[in-house]
Amino acid sequence: MSVLELIDEIENILEESSSVPFSEKVIVSKEELLEILNEIKIKLPDEIKQANWVREEQKRILAEAQKEADTIVSEAKTHLKELVEEDEITKQAKERAEEIMTKVQTNAKEIRLGSMEYADNILGKVQGNLKELQDNLNQLVETLDRDRQELR
Repeated sequence: MSVLELIDEIENILEESSSVPFSEKVIVSKEELLEILNEIKIKLPDEIKQANWVREEQKRILAEAQKEADTIVSEAKTHLKELVEEDEITKQAKERAEEIMTKVQTNAKEIRLGSMEYADNILGKVQGNLKELQDNLNQLVETLDRDRQELR
């Protein structure tokens, strides 16, 4: 089960538990809740690992895009040198080289922006999931503390 599913399970336990007469308190199995909380503690690092993987994947994609852009630029420069060496087409070579450089820069920029946007979307989703998880855990801890205090 995922962390969010485990939190849903805790909510179900709280909703389905027997209530204490004349109060909003419920009687829950401490052992059952502790078992679920331990599972959450175990799975939470996996969620963090996934976020780190997304960040590393973003770096890899950006490095790959930069490498591809550098290769294209290098090829364009080589091609430009070859054209310049031929006197009668020097003017055409300069124009073509500028077009190639513009395309290369545009393509490289698009690749970088696309990979950054992709990584930002993934990181945003992971961050949202982690925030939701944290909020749910905080609510659960508050509920358990409140219930514990009322039972004393």
